[in-house]
Amino acid sequence: MSGINYAEKIPNNVDLSGDRTLQRALEHWQPNYLKWWQDMGPEASQTLDVYLRTAISVQADGWANFGYVKMPDYRWGIFLAPQTGDRKMHFGENLGKDVWQEAPGEHRANLRRIIVTQGDTEPASVEQQRHLGHTAPSLYDLRNLFQVNVEEGRHLWAMVYLLHRYFGRDGREEADALLQRNSGSQDSPRILGAFNEKTPDWLAFYMFTYFTDRDGKFQLSALAESGFDPLARTTKFMLTEEAHHMFVGESGISRIVQRTADVMKELQTEDPAVLRAAGVIDLPTIQRYLNFHYSVTIDLFGADQSSNAAIFYSSGLKGRYEEGKRTDDHQLKDQTYRVLEVVDGKFRETEVPMLNALNEVLRDDFIHDSVAGVGRWNKVLDKRGVSFRLKVPHKAFNRKVGTLAGIKVSPEGDVLTEEQWKAHENEWLPTAEDRAFVASLMGRVVEPGKFANWISAPVIGINRQPVNFEYVRFN
Repeated sequence: MSGINYAEKIPNNVDLSGDRTLQRALEHWQPNYLKWWQDMGPEASQTLDVYLRTAISVQADGWANFGYVKMPDYRWGIFLAPQTGDRKMHFGENLGKDVWQEAPGEHRANLRRIIVTQGDTEPASVEQQRHLGHTAPSLYDLRNLFQVNVEEGRHLWAMVYLLHRYFGRDGREEADALLQRNSGSQDSPRILGAFNEKTPDWLAFYMFTYFTDRDGKFQLSALAESGFDPLARTTKFMLTEEAHHMFVGESGISRIVQRTADVMKELQTEDPAVLRAAGVIDLPTIQRYLNFHYSVTIDLFGADQSSNAAIFYSSGLKGRYEEGKRTDDHQLKDQTYRVLEVVDGKFRETEVPMLNALNEVLRDDFIHDSVAGVGRWNKVLDKRGVSFRLKVPHKAFNRKVGTLAGIKVSPEGDVLTEEQWKAHENEWLPTAEDRAFVASLMGRVVEPGKFANWISAPVIGINRQPVNFEYVRFN
């Protein structure tokens, strides 16, 4: 079924009414979700009418409907991409066999772990961003924030459905726990470190949606290859929504860079102090935010050598990014991959079995994709005659996970002593002063078509609406 049944209490295209036990279990979970949304979702947003898109189909040519919705009334639901009847395993030891429609017993624990880890990131980002509505630079941006938030909420529903449907009591308990952990909590933090960081301002939000949601793209793409067909179909549709989140990040940074470059040209200066006094974010500060969010995000891919990654691949649970486009044997038993290590204060590449290096393969795919977007920001600077160039730091910079964890490395890739690192850390990572300055610029702008001084207007609006459209209505 490609259409979505909105007549049911929980919208879905999985014939939920045909499984009364599952339906009752999810309807029991639903009030807990709504309470979580009320307590931990976007602050002071419950009564606003927001111009949101809602999935009405899972077909690529017409899946979304736009209209005003109060977010607590948003129809979160369960949507899987259409099933392909003859789909086969296309990687791992089960290559060529039929995909699984039920969770195989021998892989049940690993599958549950994968689903829980992915599911935990979805509400975490909503929690991280819950205060941002108070300081939105425009109605356009406020609407985009809320769109990201409701879709992350729906992605949580996607994982909760899998847990309830395929993992029995264990799955139900895990689904409950997804609402009990909270981002940054001392007692029950989110599973992955990046999702316990604060997102205190809109520059951080755009960096998060550019880099960290891009991690989501690569993780979901790898899961969309899974031999567990319900997971593959679920994540395939999630990717349709994830694209907008990355657009919000890339276009947001681009608009900040454009505004800063325009003021640099107008004032004929590159002096950060002068630019800050003019109410825009200087490029070195943007670079420091980039360094932080990039380094935190690449840690999300895990250790550079991982026996779990090898097991997930060989078992057919999680593939590589665009697995079907690769031309090797899709089993990788004799393949190797180069990973970095530091020996005697210098980097050295070491060949290791590719099966054990699949986290690093995915990380390198992410890095390649990220660099392309940063290049587009630099074109904005180039067009305005600004020589400064934004760039991603070295892969080993500010790492907390894997072989490179804790090694002091400059953004250019020089291995440093502790003293050298401390002498330059404030040049490379956001300082308390940087964050205080960016925070000082944050103030809510709610007049249609008006934008805060530190960011340019977008070229076009959402869903072909004008930029000065009333994207959020205050009652």
